[in-house]
Amino acid sequence: MSSKTPDDLPPGLSSMWRAVRRGYEAEPRLLLASFGLSLLAALPDALLALWLKLLADGVEGQRRGLMLAAAVGLGLSTPATWFLRVMSGRVQRFFRDRLTIALESHVAHLQASVASIEHHERPEYLNRLAMLRDQVFVLDHIFMSMFSTCGWFLRLGVTVALLVSIHPALALLAVVAVPTVLTATWRPGVERAAQEQAAPFNRLARHLFVTATSAPPGKEVRVTGIGGRLAARRRDEWERGYRPVAAARWQSALWHTVAWATFGIGFVGAVAFAATGAHATAGGVLLVLAAGSRLSAYVAATVGEIGFLRGFWLEGSRRLAWLEDYAAAQGEHADAAVPDRLAEGILLEHVSFAYPGTDRLVLEDVSLRLEPGTVVAVVGENGAGKTTLVKLLCRLYRPTSGRILVDGVDLARMPADAWRARLAGAFQDFFRFEFRARHSVGVGDVPRLEDEPAVAAAVDRAGAVEVVSRLSDGLETQLGPTWPGGAEVSFGQWQRLALARGFMRDRPLLLVLDEPTAALDAETEHALFERYAAAARAGDPAGRITILVSHRFSTVRMADRIVVLDGSRVVEVGAHDELMARGGAYAELYGIQAASYR
Repeated sequence: MSSKTPDDLPPGLSSMWRAVRRGYEAEPRLLLASFGLSLLAALPDALLALWLKLLADGVEGQRRGLMLAAAVGLGLSTPATWFLRVMSGRVQRFFRDRLTIALESHVAHLQASVASIEHHERPEYLNRLAMLRDQVFVLDHIFMSMFSTCGWFLRLGVTVALLVSIHPALALLAVVAVPTVLTATWRPGVERAAQEQAAPFNRLARHLFVTATSAPPGKEVRVTGIGGRLAARRRDEWERGYRPVAAARWQSALWHTVAWATFGIGFVGAVAFAATGAHATAGGVLLVLAAGSRLSAYVAATVGEIGFLRGFWLEGSRRLAWLEDYAAAQGEHADAAVPDRLAEGILLEHVSFAYPGTDRLVLEDVSLRLEPGTVVAVVGENGAGKTTLVKLLCRLYRPTSGRILVDGVDLARMPADAWRARLAGAFQDFFRFEFRARHSVGVGDVPRLEDEPAVAAAVDRAGAVEVVSRLSDGLETQLGPTWPGGAEVSFGQWQRLALARGFMRDRPLLLVLDEPTAALDAETEHALFERYAAAARAGDPAGRITILVSHRFSTVRMADRIVVLDGSRVVEVGAHDELMARGGAYAELYGIQAASYR
């Protein structure tokens, strides 16, 4: 497992270059066209001070040709600026739309390509990814900001060149503007660091807001009467996050004000110097006034764009580069193929596991053999490590120590995607895919997404035929009431559909059922799993292993082997009758549950 942390961010310029390259690879011609038009649109505006100087010189020297040329230049500046800006805006909008899709797809692919789910569960990773997801939606604007920044730099270059044509010393006016640039580049970094420090509080505040205002928790919020407490707690968390951000903003604003005051004094001195010390003509003084005043506007715009680039482009590109590096570091060096069938089964050798960022072992020194063609039940109290064991078998994590062997080959040497392609199953914390019912089930085996007979067979195996028959359009029904014509589906019905999704694959090597029927009654669950146990024992050419996690011992007792976890360790393994005869942990748990049904 990689040791890379969210603080191991790539250098700024390197990450910016990588982001630019990503945009170029996505839309090369549109990027170049947008950039070129942005530069062209900057020229007419930058040359306005020159036309004013020539007009004043023409009037002062009674030179009609010069006055006419200056008048034509001034007359064309406005429509040329408007035309180029409109053309640039249209091309940039098209570029932004296409780039947004490309960048969002890239970020989604990066996160989905990581073999483990560590980045979805570690708080520090979640904070960084939450900010990256927010910034993905403005990464297209960041390219526009880069183009605008280059345009403003072109304006600044032309303006400084015009000032120098009056007197070289006037170039110092640009130097006086340097503090504003420095504070502008420093300011967003300080504020962004404060915002990142506040990210945990903001995430919690948003969670509390969603809890107080969304439908799923609505009943409990009203019955318990905690709505007011949620609102108050949300305000408190927001305040805790906002205080360091506000302090950073006030501090940076103070230094930014000092920098601009310095520039203002320099501008007044430049005008006075042009009129007296440099002995410039009336046209020259007019150029200094026009160019100097525009210089302040150009510096302000450039500073603003640099601040945006510093705050969003640099930070966003660094997070994007970090995610790319993290995904690459988590990339696999697999050199072993996934077997077509299980001959020896799955062996766990002294497997221990602690979730990243913690020292507590959730599983400790677990050694276990899972025989081909068997049904294995995993039981234990909450927190004993049952779901963690399932995650390791699904390769969502790698063991902290020890190893998992599949037919004698280390599972870590097998490509995660290839291994998962031979898995099937359903989980208690299933996701509600609000697609058409056929697709909500069919995504369990994407190559057969449109295979209606396969979907119907999975629905039948999950005992969900009645659920589908009650839908208005059967498998073609749109699920979810928030969509046009969408059907309201109960939790139990969602669970049946999720179970059907888990049975889309016909010949998995490993079938995992991690409490997927918690919303069903015990009798229905028992009948359902009895069918799967009978099918597994009938002989599967793939040697399938079925893992069943359940709190209901009436279901568990049908398994060939029962694994009892207690305090992160395996304390008992055996068949139901064998474990009952021992009178150990399993017999005690079974007796407690049986007594509750009497």
